[in-house]
Amino acid sequence: MCTGSPSSNGSQPEEANATTEQQPQPEQEATEQPLRTPTHAIVGAAKAEEILAEYGSNLKLLECNSQVSELLTIIRDKNTTRSDFKFYADRLIRLVIEESLNQLPYTDCDVETPTGAIYEGLKYRSGNCGVSIIRSGEAMEQGLRDCCRSIRIGKILVESDANTHEARVVYARFPDDIGSRQVLLMYPIMSTGNTVLQAVNVLREHGVPEKCIILSNLFCTPVAARTVVNAFPQLKILTSELHPVAPNHFGQKYFDGI
Repeated sequence: MCTGSPSSNGSQPEEANATTEQQPQPEQEATEQPLRTPTHAIVGAAKAEEILAEYGSNLKLLECNSQVSELLTIIRDKNTTRSDFKFYADRLIRLVIEESLNQLPYTDCDVETPTGAIYEGLKYRSGNCGVSIIRSGEAMEQGLRDCCRSIRIGKILVESDANTHEARVVYARFPDDIGSRQVLLMYPIMSTGNTVLQAVNVLREHGVPEKCIILSNLFCTPVAARTVVNAFPQLKILTSELHPVAPNHFGQKYFDGI
């Protein structure tokens, strides 16, 4: 609601004031009929203190705003065309990747400007890389490359055993020095967290400290968040939404248009 309008300070003519008194005020109507709060704001973006208490400080949510809510809505809508789905998914991926990069360590850096002045800035510490969990995680690779030129990207393939239904790693390819790097682990959908558990275990086996892994995620269920946080409390997680129902059609629609 605007404050300090001409009608409130007496600067308008009496006729205008009389008209205002006879007609209902738009501001009053707005307060009587509040705007609908998106479900994402209620369920997905829990209060910061609740997130801290439930999952710890290493789980972070993308800022909840109308733009993010719209992207989540379009991606979940069964009537969204494949071209729109991919376009808006890429927008959400870019937002998540950029916020994930904020979790990386930086170091001070002074540069000289064209006018000869010294600018006190920041730069990434050396040794960052991405790792995507095949197949849906590959959807996030281009978003990372758009933000970090020439960044190296490894891959992990995790499959479920046909008999036991347990997740197991069947393929992994990393830079030789991955143990000394900060790793952005990319996986858009976390329903149970089991796939991520296996991927993180493989990274640790290759010498990557748990605290040096940042999971970049689009959709996460509370069950998956608890599973991963309890198993790896030092792992950092950046997601756009905590919701009990994950859009498991993401990979198929993104790559196949189904």
